[in-house]
Amino acid sequence: MPTAHVDGVFIHYRLDGPESAPPLALCNSLGADLHMWDSVVPALAARYRVLRHDARGHGETAATPGPYSVELLARDLRGLSEELGLHRPHLCGLSLGGMVGLWLGVHAPGSISSLVLCNTAARMARPEVFDQRIVAIREGGLAAVVEPVLVAWFTPRFRADHPAEVLRAREMILSTSPQGYAAACAAVRDFDLRSMLARVSAPTLVVSGSADPATPPAAGRFLAEGIAGARYVELPAAHLSALETGPELASSVAAFLAELSTR
Repeated sequence: MPTAHVDGVFIHYRLDGPESAPPLALCNSLGADLHMWDSVVPALAARYRVLRHDARGHGETAATPGPYSVELLARDLRGLSEELGLHRPHLCGLSLGGMVGLWLGVHAPGSISSLVLCNTAARMARPEVFDQRIVAIREGGLAAVVEPVLVAWFTPRFRADHPAEVLRAREMILSTSPQGYAAACAAVRDFDLRSMLARVSAPTLVVSGSADPATPPAAGRFLAEGIAGARYVELPAAHLSALETGPELASSVAAFLAELSTR
């Protein structure tokens, strides 16, 4: 898969779907690479030019010195989209990726056409957890945090019924650069746009997981209530709905975007 040089880093990305179709960018969670969207893309690539990328310090994109900020990661995505000629994409982000989308919606509204904010929050309920995670990673690498992350990512039933999927998720986390993961933890820890939600003017869909312990439905409803005209959907998933309920998430995103195209 190709790379593009953006703001001092070569960003690894993938494009699917017709070149002439409207662009749709998918933005990953902390600890994930672009393959977290594998079960979502097929239903969307028929009608959209789907862009996925590995954020700094994740997947095949190099880790630069941290700490990172959501602003930095948002500028990476904006720069990548412009470099590829994908102007004003629809943007679907999950967790940290949703924070990236929200930052663009507030600070660069002209850079996106719409927002889908999945399993994310305007501010994490317990940001100090990410300081603890940074320390744990520095002392023991990703192996020190992988188990609690998987517990947050998937419901107990999914972990029991889909061990191969959970194993792939484990390998994805463990293959992440410890430096990059820790640097991105700081971005999540420091993010707070609670007072700025009214500035989002893009059409917005908020998606929560009914069993999400990291960004529970209350966090999603807070976003939907603070963003004018936002829609709200709840899926039977924990934190990583793109892996646990990929086809259902794709259906929700496709329906939302199809409705926008008829306006």
